[in-house]
Amino acid sequence: MKKYSIMLLLLVALVISCTNTPKPVVYGSDGCHYCSMTIVGKQHAAQFMTKKGKTFSFDATECMLNHLKEVDMETIEVFLVNDYNAPGEFVDATKATYLISKNIPSPMGEFLTAFATLEEAKTVQAEQLGDMFTWEKLKKRFNL
Repeated sequence: MKKYSIMLLLLVALVISCTNTPKPVVYGSDGCHYCSMTIVGKQHAAQFMTKKGKTFSFDATECMLNHLKEVDMETIEVFLVNDYNAPGEFVDATKATYLISKNIPSPMGEFLTAFATLEEAKTVQAEQLGDMFTWEKLKKRFNL
């Protein structure tokens, strides 16, 4: 009986460790995979998870984009960015709208901010000015 209990526990541990859910960022503790800064800001953090389930966290979207130059994009399962209007909440980076505005500083000085929707980005752009980007246009800007 004990043998089956141990095998069941090992199976459960294996299933849990192989989930396709990114790990939550521990703000104020986790470090950026690209620049090693502590991830503090809940409005600009980013993350991606590989198809094998490994999660990489970043203090800013620009750090994630710069790191992607060193990675085979085909190995990535999901790209996530913090929604500026919902600090600490991740949204699908490929569906987000981005604003580069000198009036909204980001941790690495690129002034890059992500929004869950185009409407939210337009509202902030009306007040803060700047240029809007889709994920595809942003990748071109960062030479990906």
